Amino acid sequence: MRQLHTYLFFISLLITCCFYGQEEQNTKIKDTLPVKSNDTLPPAEKYGFRAGVDLGRIIRSAVDNKYSGFEIVGDYRFYKNFYIAAEVGNESLVRDEENIEVEGSGSYIRAGVDYNIYDNWYGMQNNIYVGVRYGFSTFDQTLNEYTIFTGTNYFGPNTITDKIEAKDLNASWAELVLGIKVELIRNLYLGANVSLRTLITEKEPDRFDNLYIPGFGRTNDFSSIGVGYGYSVSYLIPFFKKKK
Repeated sequence: MRQLHTYLFFISLLITCCFYGQEEQNTKIKDTLPVKSNDTLPPAEKYGFRAGVDLGRIIRSAVDNKYSGFEIVGDYRFYKNFYIAAEVGNESLVRDEENIEVEGSGSYIRAGVDYNIYDNWYGMQNNIYVGVRYGFSTFDQTLNEYTIFTGTNYFGPNTITDKIEAKDLNASWAELVLGIKVELIRNLYLGANVSLRTLITEKEPDRFDNLYIPGFGRTNDFSSIGVGYGYSVSYLIPFFKKKK
């Protein structure tokens, strides 16, 4: 996991450096440009569909043998600073706790709206956005093994290794998203986001709890709140242009 956190740190650093480097460059360009007359129109802004993949899940799948996942991300700019956004994916995680090991695996979708709060420089189309999502997941849970608490270790731990499977489970949640997307080269964007999630509904197995919900993340007994993150690379397919 330390190696995973190192990868994610450098990705975040790369996004930040690209964003602020582009800011500085455009500031210098703006300062050197001659003053334009009032009748000069700003460049047209692109409207279209932006699609890509989550890099964080790909990297984590490569370095963590207890996790596998893949996510497709997309958004569509439909009005000025507003975007329809969605993420669709599949995840599997083996959660190995002190007395229990459970695997959760399944598919999910998150859909909602993003609002760009960043006022771009002349000719730029970067995003600093806030958004809301509704998430829904269908998944299975497999209890691989568990230890029965007896109050004494005189006879040693009593570990049961007979698997118990629970299928056709589901959960829904709402989340608040804060993120950034930077245009590295023409129409190619690198992004990062963090989200705060809260469960709305949850179908649980009969004999144990859900410890991991694909798309939502880890769960616990004392709170229905979860936190997520993502790192994406995406490409914009422009459909048309509008003046700002």
